[in-house]
Amino acid sequence: MALDRRQFLKLAGIGGAVVVSGCARPSGDSYSADADEFFFVQLSDTHWGFRGAPNPEAANTLPKAIAAVNALETQPDFIVFTGDLTHTTDDPKERRRRLAQFKELVAALKVKDLRFMPGEHDGSLDRSEAFQEFFGATHYTFDHKGVHFVALDNVSDPAARIGEEQLAWLKRDLDAQPADARIVVLTHRPLFPLYPQWDWATGDGDRALELLMPRKNVTVFYGHIHQEHHFKTAHIEHHAAKSLVFPLPAPGSQPKRVPIAWDPEHPYRGLGFRQIEAEAPVEYKLTELPVAKA
Repeated sequence: MALDRRQFLKLAGIGGAVVVSGCARPSGDSYSADADEFFFVQLSDTHWGFRGAPNPEAANTLPKAIAAVNALETQPDFIVFTGDLTHTTDDPKERRRRLAQFKELVAALKVKDLRFMPGEHDGSLDRSEAFQEFFGATHYTFDHKGVHFVALDNVSDPAARIGEEQLAWLKRDLDAQPADARIVVLTHRPLFPLYPQWDWATGDGDRALELLMPRKNVTVFYGHIHQEHHFKTAHIEHHAAKSLVFPLPAPGSQPKRVPIAWDPEHPYRGLGFRQIEAEAPVEYKLTELPVAKA
């Protein structure tokens, strides 16, 4: 008997925790039972250019992740990078050098449909000017097999705000979507105040959520906090992804936001990426995949 992708992953024992994110079934008939299903991969917080503790192998983790994605039995429809592609630097030339190196590295991915977003390490010092030179717009939309994707920029403003202009753009975009639209929001920082003391919030994220709240079928995928995390604001589910450079502690679990120490016995513990299966009518199956040691 032929195995579908879910059966293969279960039998192969790939990855860690699996989370199913379910939204309300659309009230209309826009999505039939045999609607196209697909999956994509989320990578986040690669911090290319980072050196030193707590990851003495920082130059190896992104190439290992690329190799792991290329080794997937079935290749994803597309790949999203939810920010902090590179590690911050005050030197504009070095910032562009790191962005260029990152772009060259990810060109080795088999999948060529790549979607990029800035993190504050990429864009807060120059309002993402260098990022845009290499990767284009910092906020945009695209549609894929019945799902409307919205990439929001909450990092280019040094105050960690989305801003009036972009909020107005978001409202116009949402107003143009059907009432039962299936919407996925991609962003770097959390839109809700996860732990503002550690910069784990968006200054005007509440206004974005107000615009999204009337929609029944919204799911948010983000990065920034360097760990898997799941949260709900009313019916909207928020899923944070692991980092590819070093893990951070749970929100508020210690006095300071200090990276978790490197463990030579388990050098890639806490690092990884995510596979997201989009299934009809409005369900997302999340599979957390590790960065292999070998």
